[in-house]
Amino acid sequence: MISIKEEIAVPSPPERVWEIISDPSAVVSCIGGAELGASHEDGSFDGTLAVRFGGLRVKFAARVSLDLDEPAREGRLTARGADGQGATRFSAGATFRVTEGQEPGSSRVFCDGEIKLNGKLAKLIESGAGMVVSRMTKEFTAELVKACAEPATTATAAAEPPAGTRPVGLFARLRAWWAGRRSGRRANAPQAAAPASNKTGEALGQGDRR
Repeated sequence: MISIKEEIAVPSPPERVWEIISDPSAVVSCIGGAELGASHEDGSFDGTLAVRFGGLRVKFAARVSLDLDEPAREGRLTARGADGQGATRFSAGATFRVTEGQEPGSSRVFCDGEIKLNGKLAKLIESGAGMVVSRMTKEFTAELVKACAEPATTATAAAEPPAGTRPVGLFARLRAWWAGRRSGRRANAPQAAAPASNKTGEALGQGDRR
């Protein structure tokens, strides 16, 4: 099992950081080797992540679910999937939250999670996980800081195309879909709602040695 516990300082206000970190397409753009796939009616979506462990490059594919608590700026992500050859399967869960930083106009992002692995690559991946997580956290932090520094209107314009037009490309369609989903949540916020079910599935990507 791989445990993840990170605290990231971002020199942007919490509302701006939450806007980015609660948007799957924006988060994926901050992670090298990550891609979004199709979205599903239950709110989950497919995703892939290519990770290098020494000389081995493994591409994982998963079905991902995301539950958000907008007022508290907290969220939970769950994922389940496998590598391309089906040799290693995984399940993951993580919670994250955005709070005020120590300096005015700054934020802190806390993330706690676990990844459980089964299969012939599990021991190899676990042995190199510490270094990989450290490297990916540094890269993600740098990209998140850049994304949060951009004007909020830029992200809004990218997520919500002008009336009468259709977004072009998978990335744009996913941004528009997620913006619509978040708008629906805000519109229904005063009403009591039954807890959404967490459906998970599995998809396969590709793994290879290079």
